[in-house]
Amino acid sequence: MKFGKPAQVALIATVALATATLFTACQQYTSTLTVDFLYVATNQQVPGQIQVYEVNSESGVLRPIPTSPFPSGGRNPVAEVVSPNYLNLYVINEDDNDIVQMGIGTDGKLYPQNTVNTAGSFPVSEAMNAQGNYLYAVDTYSPIPSCAATNPCPGDLAVYALDSTGKPSSPIFNSDAHPNYWPLQASSTDSKTVVTPTAVNALANGKYVYVTAYNPTTNSTTTNPSNSPTSAQGYLFAFQVNSNGTLTQLNNGQPILSGILPSAMASDPTSSYLYVADNKLGQITTYSVQSGMPTVVATAASGSLPLSMSLDTVGNLYVANAGDSTMKMYSTSASGTLTLTGTYAVGTYPVAVLPDPHALGFIYTANFLGNNMSGFQISRNSGTLVNTQNSPYPSMVQPTAIAGVPHAGSIH
Repeated sequence: MKFGKPAQVALIATVALATATLFTACQQYTSTLTVDFLYVATNQQVPGQIQVYEVNSESGVLRPIPTSPFPSGGRNPVAEVVSPNYLNLYVINEDDNDIVQMGIGTDGKLYPQNTVNTAGSFPVSEAMNAQGNYLYAVDTYSPIPSCAATNPCPGDLAVYALDSTGKPSSPIFNSDAHPNYWPLQASSTDSKTVVTPTAVNALANGKYVYVTAYNPTTNSTTTNPSNSPTSAQGYLFAFQVNSNGTLTQLNNGQPILSGILPSAMASDPTSSYLYVADNKLGQITTYSVQSGMPTVVATAASGSLPLSMSLDTVGNLYVANAGDSTMKMYSTSASGTLTLTGTYAVGTYPVAVLPDPHALGFIYTANFLGNNMSGFQISRNSGTLVNTQNSPYPSMVQPTAIAGVPHAGSIH
């Protein structure tokens, strides 16, 4: 069909008006209602995927952005961390032994930047210091030639320096004996006992880094802790961060005995307390870490198989319990003790929990076997949690981790 001149003018005007309306609507949505972007890793596909959700400021509803998902850059993404300036997302791909840096656009989209190989094999957890210049990652096995799944060895902790663009270096030098990693050994002289790391945490003050690990008594995997041993020895490693980024292990190179299978950590903004969940004991231990050296303050019961924990900006601690598919909420005191304030049902087998980065009182869990996300909001009247609208939200198959950044949306 061929339009005459008047029809062309009318058509152009109509299209221009529709385009302007669409642009205004999109601009209004992103500048008014979207206050966060959440990045949810899923490991079923090859390569792994990162599903990106918008968080609605009024309802807490999650909605995938139109171009989501994005490839994780490797196989089996299991951990994520966001830089303090919210410009970069770092994804651990466990089966490819690498960390992928992705730039975060103002629209929430991800742009692959750099990839660095990990020091050892099968990395499982990462953390970044609040200053944004060091990234810490733990590997299931140290880079020892004879080490393999059929001949396991102790894990390791590696440090990656980040430049002004967030680009990670290769693992920084430690010593001739351990060139690019710090071994996680049951003792300073024991390099044979298998010690499997589960999590790493950096204090907000940047002075100390901690690693949880355990010595399995039977073959087990951290991907499915329900197959983990019922009897093991848990460890807590404490490291001081030196001015050049290298680490010095505290306690004369000895780890601290910590339960059976410590599985997750969180530390408070004042760098005073470290909270450690134990997967097999079903408890949370509070350690005082003001001096760097962890000292037990108190313990509190958790649900079954706690796998993830996170603090919000007002001092509430959230724990995702995979065994009974619950999330527990605790208040924290100035002395570091925990008080249970609520237990909430979530999707099947939650493995990650995150308060929304804009601190509006929304909380989300990634449910590995439920293939979905559960959402909650703190009630302004009671202080308890209520489900966000339309929760749970579908995810891609087998979500493993959550990270997020605030967006410039206004709040009503």
